Amino acid sequence: MVDVGAQAPDFEAKLADGSPFRLSSLKGSSVVLYFYPKADTPGCTLESKGFRDAHAQYRTRKVEVVGVSVDDCPAQKAFAEKYGLPFRLVADPEKSVAKAYGVLAPQGYARRVSFLLSPDHQVLEVIDNPKADVHLAAARRRFLES
Repeated sequence: MVDVGAQAPDFEAKLADGSPFRLSSLKGSSVVLYFYPKADTPGCTLESKGFRDAHAQYRTRKVEVVGVSVDDCPAQKAFAEKYGLPFRLVADPEKSVAKAYGVLAPQGYARRVSFLLSPDHQVLEVIDNPKADVHLAAARRRFLES
């Protein structure tokens, strides 16, 4: 797994709408990069809605939120539309992004792990916990309460 203090691996993948995305395109902004097991499941929905509900606050602080799962583009798009998720969702069906960050579970899905990145994309904090609310609270403390 990528450690605190390391440079976050850059990646190129497709977003929910099929458009290309590179993490490095967000340089200059802090990033909440959160991996989740499966779109539209209870914990993943709770976590994503939590980031959605605070999205305006994150944007005010120049923090980008990016969610990643091994779901394909149609599943990610349906998830984003169903819950009105205003931030980027990365489709990683090839599992290359999850592997690059060391969060791929033996069962083939991404574990619930969040990486909080500085504007130059150094890893400030890693949250490796199955509970969605722990990730929401850590991101809030780091970027919204400081």
